[in-house]
Amino acid sequence: MKKHIPNALTCGNLFCGFLGITCCFEWSLAWAAYFMLAAVVFDFFDGFVARALKVSSPIGKELDSLADVVSFGILPAFILYKLVQNQGGMLEAYGAVFIAIFSALRLAKFNIDTRQSDSFIGVPTPANALLIGSLPLIVRYHPEFAQAAQHLYLLYAIMIVMPFMLVAELPLIALKFKTFDFGTNKIKYVLLISSVVLLTIFQFAAIPLIIVLYVLLSVVNNMTKA
Repeated sequence: MKKHIPNALTCGNLFCGFLGITCCFEWSLAWAAYFMLAAVVFDFFDGFVARALKVSSPIGKELDSLADVVSFGILPAFILYKLVQNQGGMLEAYGAVFIAIFSALRLAKFNIDTRQSDSFIGVPTPANALLIGSLPLIVRYHPEFAQAAQHLYLLYAIMIVMPFMLVAELPLIALKFKTFDFGTNKIKYVLLISSVVLLTIFQFAAIPLIIVLYVLLSVVNNMTKA
């Protein structure tokens, strides 16, 4: 029975992705973002539970990627599509499809790339999804940043830059701790502590800042290792 628990959690991720997509068209983008956040929680715990119960399996790995395509590829693409469309970019909104396409490529690449056991190559799909999903939450809960969060130039920049960041040959930090020694995990601790501070101060508006900080700290980490 226990071998099915991680796959059930992965299906919860997929279910949240489906509900988020329906919210893009039938309810609100903020609720779509809520379901994306729920999908992130399911995505974290399916792997955690699989390792804890020692029931990792090839089908679980494939199912996880398929669920991630929906929750962290198609769902953020639809959120971006609706954001651009709501700002009058009716034709340009279709460019959001590249978020879905390159997310699928990123996940396929991850499954066969042996270099990504201790770090990531390219921005992880959940990070990209959270960046996009944070925008409708910023619009709802942070009116002082609402205009900037849905500015067409920003949306176009995300639409153009993030697909390439997903598959870029850029080594990024993976928050996996072999030991908890501060010296060997300094960059990771800086990222975690900074993220907590930013979330405490800015709430949802902190998410884009954390994603940018994540990339910058990864670059610093690469430079110090060189």
